[in-house]
Amino acid sequence: MKKTLKFFYDHILLGLAIAFIALVLLRMFYPELLQQATSVVEVREAVSTPDQSITANARDSGPVSYSKAVKAAAPAVVNIYTTKVVTQRVPLLFDDPVVQKFFGTLVEPRTRRENSLGSGVIISPEGYVLTNNHVIQDADEILVALQDGRSASAVVVGNDVDTDLAVLKVDLPDLPSITLGRSGDLQVGDVVLAMGNPFGVGQTVTFGIISATGRTDLGISTFEDFIQTDAAINPGNSGGALVNVYGHLVGINTAIFSRSGGSQGIGFATPIDIAKEVLKQILAYGYVKRGWIGIDAQNLTPEIAETFNLKDLRGVIITDILRNGPAHLAGLRPGDIIVAINGQAVDNSKSSMNLVTNTQPGQKIIVTLLRGGQRHEVEVEVGQRPVRR
Repeated sequence: MKKTLKFFYDHILLGLAIAFIALVLLRMFYPELLQQATSVVEVREAVSTPDQSITANARDSGPVSYSKAVKAAAPAVVNIYTTKVVTQRVPLLFDDPVVQKFFGTLVEPRTRRENSLGSGVIISPEGYVLTNNHVIQDADEILVALQDGRSASAVVVGNDVDTDLAVLKVDLPDLPSITLGRSGDLQVGDVVLAMGNPFGVGQTVTFGIISATGRTDLGISTFEDFIQTDAAINPGNSGGALVNVYGHLVGINTAIFSRSGGSQGIGFATPIDIAKEVLKQILAYGYVKRGWIGIDAQNLTPEIAETFNLKDLRGVIITDILRNGPAHLAGLRPGDIIVAINGQAVDNSKSSMNLVTNTQPGQKIIVTLLRGGQRHEVEVEVGQRPVRR
């Protein structure tokens, strides 16, 4: 019995010894096998920390709703109907002086009435309405219809073609008005609501987010700094309200990108911060005063930079200059490369135009330019930008 137990223990000890030796050899010559067997994969998991107020609200009243924002803003969003009298041209044959000499006026010019629609936003109880200029441009009659069923004729207080904005005035008592927000506070991903009168079906609200801010070079207007949204904007929405979740006005719906004529999830709105400044000047002067020095300029290209031995593409080159304009009188020339205005670097034609237009007419600016490889500083008295009608 003792021999049997001794034999059993000897085999156990021998097995443990072999296992130990194998483990040592494995660690020495094949460490990667041990790592594969024992390593732990780390994953980073999101920690859910819901806002208790939102959770409670959702539990008590159901899914999230923006009805409060709509109720706050909708009464101030109006439908705009315009009528324009168009005179049809007389056929060229009957408009010829020789024909008229022998046969008189055989065909009288005919007129027809063209109707169009859009939207607007009442921004004060006094009856001022903000809309797009293209909604009311060249209109002979303008009718504003409110959500409460009332309607009234409107007059144009002023317009600004360069930002495609216009201000109207209606005379009605107890008018609702919208609260103006701050478009500068908007961030990509913020929820917004678009309100207007698409296709003339009546006031409609669509939902989306801010897709981008600061959109430029779209060919919509002279000064572009658009809010992009995927909230559905369709024909008839122009001039309507883009509001945040509090019902505050953050933009004026202006245009869409579409290959079919309908919404494709890419709409553009003029930021309310821009509209506020336009509104302020239109109420004061009937138009917008902007600085101007009378030049045409373009962005630098690699070819231009190589020609002038420039190290980078920042700045703009003057391509044309108005004779006896502010820049011409100050001594600027075509071919000059503007690199700074009042010490602020000019990166492209947009930044140069903004620096000039934001300067009040009559003030002086220092233009830093390159000419013949030399750096110059020229004082220019800013003029007033011609008003487009």
